[in-house]
Amino acid sequence: MTWADYRPIPGRDWADPSLKPERGFRLAVVAIDFPDQPFVITLPKGSDPFGNPQIDPIARADVPRFYADFFVKPDEVNHGRTINGYWMEQSRGKFGITEVAWFGPYRMPKPLWHYGLNEFGQNASAPDGSRPDGRMERDCDALWTADAGAEIPKNYDAVLRMYAGYDETGVWQEFGEMKFNGKEDIPPEWGNPNPSMPRWIPTRYVEWTSWLAGSRQWGLSSMRQGENSGTITHELGHFAFDLPDLNNNPYVQPYRRVAAGPWDMMDRGSFNGPGGPHRRWVVPPIQGAAMPAGLMVRNRLENKFIGQDAFLRLSREGLAASGLAVAEVTARAVEPLPGTFTGLMVRLDGAEPFDRTPADDPAANPLSPGRPNYAFYTAEVVQRIGYDSFTPDSGVLIAKNKDGLRGSNSGPNGFNSYIWVIDAHPEDIAKVDYVKPDGRKVMRTVADYRQLNDALFHAGLDAGSPCEWIDEPNRLRFYVVDLRRDQRGILVYTLAVRSLDGSGPQKRGVILQAPTAARLERGEASIAFELRNSGQAAPADAASASPYPSDAWPFLDSDVYRLTASVEGEGWDVQLLNGLAAVKAGSGRTVTVSASAAEGSSRSAVVTLRAVSESDPSTSATAVVRISR
Repeated sequence: MTWADYRPIPGRDWADPSLKPERGFRLAVVAIDFPDQPFVITLPKGSDPFGNPQIDPIARADVPRFYADFFVKPDEVNHGRTINGYWMEQSRGKFGITEVAWFGPYRMPKPLWHYGLNEFGQNASAPDGSRPDGRMERDCDALWTADAGAEIPKNYDAVLRMYAGYDETGVWQEFGEMKFNGKEDIPPEWGNPNPSMPRWIPTRYVEWTSWLAGSRQWGLSSMRQGENSGTITHELGHFAFDLPDLNNNPYVQPYRRVAAGPWDMMDRGSFNGPGGPHRRWVVPPIQGAAMPAGLMVRNRLENKFIGQDAFLRLSREGLAASGLAVAEVTARAVEPLPGTFTGLMVRLDGAEPFDRTPADDPAANPLSPGRPNYAFYTAEVVQRIGYDSFTPDSGVLIAKNKDGLRGSNSGPNGFNSYIWVIDAHPEDIAKVDYVKPDGRKVMRTVADYRQLNDALFHAGLDAGSPCEWIDEPNRLRFYVVDLRRDQRGILVYTLAVRSLDGSGPQKRGVILQAPTAARLERGEASIAFELRNSGQAAPADAASASPYPSDAWPFLDSDVYRLTASVEGEGWDVQLLNGLAAVKAGSGRTVTVSASAAEGSSRSAVVTLRAVSESDPSTSATAVVRISR
């Protein structure tokens, strides 16, 4: 994707600095460079070994203010997108960056490698034979407080230590195994300055990278960031809201599937942006991780950006008693449209164990969610607008969630997974990750976060993804019934969910009516059938005994019908775009079947439409119409 893929939210620019959040956040930006590493942004355009900077140079004295403005003030360089705009958009104005102060620049007392070579077994790779153990924050803050006063950190909610050079997390692969066929192929200019030492160095996920890339500080979960880092928004998730990481290790075996992938900023959705994850080395950070994904509803609920009333709240036991529920859900990037929700929530209640998914062996099943201790389902809608512009798809995102935020999903290479996205396409996505210099193609592993690029569910029979999800052990079936857009283009999906153990007290019924006849025009015809829910809503006494609050009852008086179309006639064909329809009791809707006839076909044909209730498969209706050329 490129910046041309960005689509603004209609009528709202959350990056506007004049908008004041309910909760403000004060950020200090402290800029530091090193005896061996000047600020990349001060160098001539494209002149450093990594091919940066991407813009004309900035004077050293102006660097602190440049980066402070880059992160919070919309301008041409950041394409009008800021970390303040991200948090304002996700919180709908509840949280934002209201104050940014900048300090420095300060020259650190030791070279950059002294701070970068103290991780992942790298401290035997110092050019001078020392064993580095420096913490960048300690030396940085000593310079800062000596200049601005010992009490200065107390004035801010967070301190961003912006250091010259690169985060290792954004360069280890691109300037390691992607640039060189093997570690012995690393040339001197990418190797250790001490020619007697290896030119390669171990790194976090794999055996080696070039010394020049690996000698950098890894980002980790701290507010220290290199000039290439676009993940500051993610780090604020830790510091401002105590949200933990969701990401896995995609390179170590046995492989373990990612939890949320590109769909949440606390997972690898933090890597979303123009150019994709292999462009996270760009300075300033205007590609790669420049446009992180929005927060899934589980995290927005945790942050109090939304409340429980944003959901149609249901439960497994309740659905068995009440019958199927149908509701509309608006794209998560905007406030829900009138009569719609931000999401559906289905709690796994009843007798323990609440999550009845059979335990499996994560060492043998890379797609395993691990220990079956999830507490509730959510279903939300992703639309590629706002910060979700750089998600890989629009559609319905279904996930299992835990009540707590911390706890490994167990097994080898386990990781924290309090959200588990249901993958509509669990099969290997079979996409190339990168091509080695010698032409060898390296595929994405089954643990690569982009395996979930095709995870969304879609409405319709020819939408490229399933329109339903069945959780047999937990006795639930989810439906993506239909979609519409409002006049601004905002996406709204009709979703349904039912229990496999009960259809509720409603009387189910269905009527189908066909037109008297139909005729082709220019080889095609659209035949309008009328589908009617002839059943009855539950009686008043059933409503009073509902397992849900009274405001949920209006969403329990519909049924979902499965539709199939067929034709009898030589050379004729029919197409039904959507195999599902939701209709309220006593109401109806039109179902359109498209018909066509090939050259030499019979003069007429018979088109049949059949509708079967999902709540009661014994309830069905059929309508027939003769069509002629």
